[in-house]
Amino acid sequence: MKKILCFAAAGAGFLAILLLLIAGPLYRTELLTLGTAFLFMRWAAYVGIAAIILVVIAGIVLRPSARSAQALLVASFVTGLVAFYLPYSQLQTAQSVPRIHDITTDTQNPPAFVAIAPLRADSPNPVEYPGEETAEQQRQAYPDIETMRLPHPPQDVFASALDVVEASGWELVEANANDGRIEATATTTWFGFKDDVVIRITGEGSTTLLDVRSKSRLGGSDVGANAERIRKFRDDLLKRLD
Repeated sequence: MKKILCFAAAGAGFLAILLLLIAGPLYRTELLTLGTAFLFMRWAAYVGIAAIILVVIAGIVLRPSARSAQALLVASFVTGLVAFYLPYSQLQTAQSVPRIHDITTDTQNPPAFVAIAPLRADSPNPVEYPGEETAEQQRQAYPDIETMRLPHPPQDVFASALDVVEASGWELVEANANDGRIEATATTTWFGFKDDVVIRITGEGSTTLLDVRSKSRLGGSDVGANAERIRKFRDDLLKRLD
């Protein structure tokens, strides 16, 4: 009985982390639908909780003295905790942000996708901007996402913005210096979700205006990813221009 408890406690943690780790790759290779992949993550969280409980019980009941057994239980506890925490934290984030997936620094005149538009032809989320309802939700949730006003010539801003895009690992789709437009696609590591980015650079007297738009191809909510992408781009660009 004690051996069964020990094996159950040890195995649950590793099963939980396995379910979590394979969800994304199996979705990317189209062996799982997105709904099933998310279900794997939910199961990982449940099994992770079970692992934590079993490890605690095993530690109290068995009081293992062998270092190998102790290490195994500790590893199971940690993997169970990770398998529970990652889906849980993702859920908490999703509940704390609006269910929108199109974020832009200019909600009145969002930068338009040109070169990327044909690439989104079959995407569930259309290339057009959703409208004022999305804009209002964005303003409430992300008031810091706004047009950048830079005291640098447009050509310098364009060159630096292009450097940031390339350093970010995004797939560059088009860089049109004459139009002051850069388009690229960012692909998430785990699930392989694709979010498209367009950057618009225009001169206004001695100031250069830079607007960014980041839009997910799939999903009602981006779980805050597009806003974070714009923030990181903004911060990286300012560092290059300093």
